[in-house]
Amino acid sequence: MGGGDKAMRTIAGRTILDRVIARLAPQCDGLILNANGDPARFAAFGLPVIADGVADFPGPLAGILAALDWMAANRPEVALVLSAAADCPFLPRDLASRLHQALIDENAELAVAASSGQSHPVIGLWSVALRDELRHALVVEDIRKIDRWTARYKLATVAWRTEPLDPFFNANTVDDIAEAERLAAADEAPEA
Repeated sequence: MGGGDKAMRTIAGRTILDRVIARLAPQCDGLILNANGDPARFAAFGLPVIADGVADFPGPLAGILAALDWMAANRPEVALVLSAAADCPFLPRDLASRLHQALIDENAELAVAASSGQSHPVIGLWSVALRDELRHALVVEDIRKIDRWTARYKLATVAWRTEPLDPFFNANTVDDIAEAERLAAADEAPEA
């Protein structure tokens, strides 16, 4: 999208990251932001910014591992971490509760979101206890695809409806930003 952080693009007058934070903050006991590069660019959000702990930017699993490691070091009483992509401005307001309930109901070790028959593996609930296994998969086995790693575990997949909009719509292009502007009105409409 011409460089810069996608999460800092605006939709209906608010950055995508503002929208993500607004959706997740009521659902979580705290938020952290995984970002590589200069963390000062996110200072205005008042969140801890953690970089990947695995070299060479190996993808989303490295960000999930960074969050699990941060949680183990800073909030050892926390057993689960919710992850979400910072380019999804319309995340569900019941994301954490539904993923958590699926873990319980299905006696699963991990849970991920889905919509329209497609899994969204970056958006999930992760056990902090699996962080050493994830580190091994990333560093020793060179596993980069989330689905390849989660296939080792009992995984709950929770589907959301996509009307009036897909809550996992992500803004990857200039056209997506234009579509998000249109969708913002439906997102802000009262729920039935």
